[in-house]
Amino acid sequence: MVHAGPAAMVTGIEAARMHGVKRLPAEAKVHVLVPHESGVSSWGFATVERTVHLPEPTEIDGLPVVPLARALFDAARHMDRLDEVRAMIADAVQRGLCDPRDLKQEIEKGTTIGSALPRRVVHEMDRGIRSATGAWARSVVKRSKLPEPQWNVNLFTSDDRLLGRVEAYWREANMALEIDSLEFHLGSAGNARARTHRALTGAGVVVVHVLPSHLRDEPLTVIQRLRATYEKAAGRPPPDVQVRSVRHAA
Repeated sequence: MVHAGPAAMVTGIEAARMHGVKRLPAEAKVHVLVPHESGVSSWGFATVERTVHLPEPTEIDGLPVVPLARALFDAARHMDRLDEVRAMIADAVQRGLCDPRDLKQEIEKGTTIGSALPRRVVHEMDRGIRSATGAWARSVVKRSKLPEPQWNVNLFTSDDRLLGRVEAYWREANMALEIDSLEFHLGSAGNARARTHRALTGAGVVVVHVLPSHLRDEPLTVIQRLRATYEKAAGRPPPDVQVRSVRHAA
C-alpha cells in the first residue's frame, strides 16, 4: 500500500480473504486498485491496476478494502479455472457474505476483459434459484386448489408502463404472487423491489409476498395465505392492468 499510494485499495483474492471468504485459490500477489491517473506500476508481489471505477472502500484491519462483490469480480477476472471461480463465489454467497445481485451489478458495469467465468457462474446461480423457487411455487399453488394462474408474467398499465414482473397472476382476483428470492442472497429487497411493490399495489393489484424457505418448508401456511387473500381480492373491481408473458414482453 505504501508503494501504491494513499488512494489505493486492496481488491482481488486478498480482499476476498479479508472479507472472510475461505474457498480461495493460492495467490502470492496482492492486487490493488489505484486511480486511473496514477503513475504507479506493478512491482514485486504488488499487482497494481489503474481504474476509472474506484469503489468506496471499507476499512479492514486498518487497510482500505473494496466491497466484496468488487473483490470477487476482480479476483475472478484473473482466474482461469471455472471450478475455482464457482467455489469462491459459492462460498461468499452461501455464507451470507455477498449478495449475487451486487456481483451481477459489478459484472455489468465493469470491464468485459476476463469477465467470462464470473458471468457464467452468476448466470448459473441465478438460473438455479429461479428454477427451484418456481417449482416450489407451482407445487404449492396446485395443492391450494385455486384456479390456475398465469405464470411468470409482466404487468403493465393501460398506457404501457411496466409495473413489475410477478411469479403468478390471478386475473379474476387481481392477485399476484411474488417470490422474494433475494432471501437466498441474504440481502434486503432493496429500492427496486420496493418501487415494484408500490407500483403494483398502486395500480390495484393485491400482492402476496412469500420467501423461498416458506414455499419449501411451510407450504400449508402459504396455501392458507393464498386462499384467504384470493377470497378477499376476488370481490374487488378489476384494475386496469395488462398481462404479458415475460418471453414476449418488450
